[in-house]
Amino acid sequence: MPSLFVVLSPPATRLRRVWALAATAFAAAAAAQPAPRSATLDPVAVTASRTAQPIADLLADLTVIGADEILRSGAQSLPQLLQRQPGVEVTINGGAGSTSGAFLRGANRGQTLVLIDGLRVGSSSVGATSLEAIPLDQIERIEILRGPASSLYGADAIGGVIQVITKRAAGTTFAGSASAGYGTWDTKSASAGLRGALGPLAFSLQGGGTRSAGFNAIVDPGNFSYDGDRDGYASENAGLNATLPWAAGQEVAVQYFRNRLNNRYDGGPGFDDRTVTTLEAWSVASRNRVAAWWKSTATVGEGSDDSVSQTAYGDYPYQTTQRQYTWQNDFTLPAGTLSLIAERREERLATTDAFAVTQRNTNSATGVWQMTHDALALQANLRHDRSSQYGGETTGGIAAGYRLAPAWRVTAGYSTGFKAPSFNDLYYPGFSNPALQPETARNAEAGIYWTAAAGGVRWEARAIGYRNRVDDLIVFQCDADYNCLPRNVDRATLSGVTLGVDAAWRDTRVKGSLDLQEPEDDATGALLPRRARRHGVLTVLQQAGPVQVGAEFVASSLRYDDLANTRKMGGYGIVNVTLDWPFASGWVLSVRGNNVLDKDYQLAADYATGGANVFATIRWQP
Repeated sequence: MPSLFVVLSPPATRLRRVWALAATAFAAAAAAQPAPRSATLDPVAVTASRTAQPIADLLADLTVIGADEILRSGAQSLPQLLQRQPGVEVTINGGAGSTSGAFLRGANRGQTLVLIDGLRVGSSSVGATSLEAIPLDQIERIEILRGPASSLYGADAIGGVIQVITKRAAGTTFAGSASAGYGTWDTKSASAGLRGALGPLAFSLQGGGTRSAGFNAIVDPGNFSYDGDRDGYASENAGLNATLPWAAGQEVAVQYFRNRLNNRYDGGPGFDDRTVTTLEAWSVASRNRVAAWWKSTATVGEGSDDSVSQTAYGDYPYQTTQRQYTWQNDFTLPAGTLSLIAERREERLATTDAFAVTQRNTNSATGVWQMTHDALALQANLRHDRSSQYGGETTGGIAAGYRLAPAWRVTAGYSTGFKAPSFNDLYYPGFSNPALQPETARNAEAGIYWTAAAGGVRWEARAIGYRNRVDDLIVFQCDADYNCLPRNVDRATLSGVTLGVDAAWRDTRVKGSLDLQEPEDDATGALLPRRARRHGVLTVLQQAGPVQVGAEFVASSLRYDDLANTRKMGGYGIVNVTLDWPFASGWVLSVRGNNVLDKDYQLAADYATGGANVFATIRWQP
């Protein structure tokens, strides 16, 4: 059906008009008074520079999702939570436990780097991370950095970085928490946690699990994988975080995370196909204040993705282990701060398939310089990665910001990125190409930010435009004799504008974002698969006494499920509702209704999204 986005969202040739509209809207608001700066400390983010920065002064396009927002959202999965964020589209092959991915600014699923507490946990065989296997039970906050970030984190960050930060040790007294939930498809969940301190040792323990009977993943009986059964899932997770200060300015920190997901899927009639995925991450860090101007952090850790597909034709195990070593030194200089980082990553792949190579090592050196002087802010990144498999890659980034007035700030930046070919691309028996080179990207962007208070309303608005040129895309091709191999043959341009507004008035808050983008294949002008030209979210939250109620409207224009743009997936608009009610001291009831108007839509062709559904959770946190 027609939607607001069809009217508001022009094609690529008219993106300049969007900038003009945004500039006009900002100018019309210029008479408003700037919002007063908070008397408390500004919240900080670490992903944009690998050191803590006030969010209000960031030069990067970054979103932070805090613990309170995660709880009040009522979301049951990480992809569901990401779907409502600016610059993010998601793909899900069925229910909450199904294979999922995120597209940041139109980049591919594998071109988004996912970190858990700074550690890589993705699959080296597939070249992506199983978002569906990261439970919200364990998450304290999420930072979404949009735009190439290889100059900070190395390979795979062409579209950006999603960093998941697990629950932290906090407080000096013991505090417990627990929750239990139930919803559609006989979905049940439970979790419990404990935080506190034993002398100088601060710690956090968290565990939980979810089970769901699910729904039939594939809706088209003509699909060769169709099986009419229900495709449910079960997961169990555990997490630990602890810090021990042993002297002034010196501490040791330990982190552990594990989740096991058993998800059923349609692989054909007559067999209950399933994939069992275990994500695990641990690290030990020594944080040392060497001098007033020098902080050193040495970390050793490991992330692993152990996946086994159980099918009618046998089991297919793939286990990725990534041992990671990092030494970061942060220096306070007369002109800004300088971070120097040395890293080593050792990837190992274990599988029953006869891969010619099952390991690679990457050594990296990174420098990050930041400076703020009056209204001007600068950041420059430079990194070199040397891989035993694909050679060396050097990436860089530079960004500047200027505060035109207390209410107005502008930013601009240029950065490069790359994605390493996966082990499947390079060595999968019979369908690989060991001569593949990394995909590369060059991105330019600019943004304008406005913060003000007028008529009792606090406003925050932003507009960010970007153009990301991706070369040497790896595409699977077949020749005239049907010899099929991946090749570095394609180019794509990811361009667009992200508009956002956040308004708060008394007990009402309105948040909205609109992405007008052109993620296109350069050769044909076709849309990249499963990405839309227009995508937006509008959220309204209303506080009524102790109760908070909310409504979300998520909309997207049409997409295609193939690069040739022949398999059309229509546009959609869905409505979600939420309720958060602290009905007694220490007790909260949260209810979320998804797609309450029962819209029939797809995020991947032939795969169901479940229709209208509801989930209720009772939380205890005295």
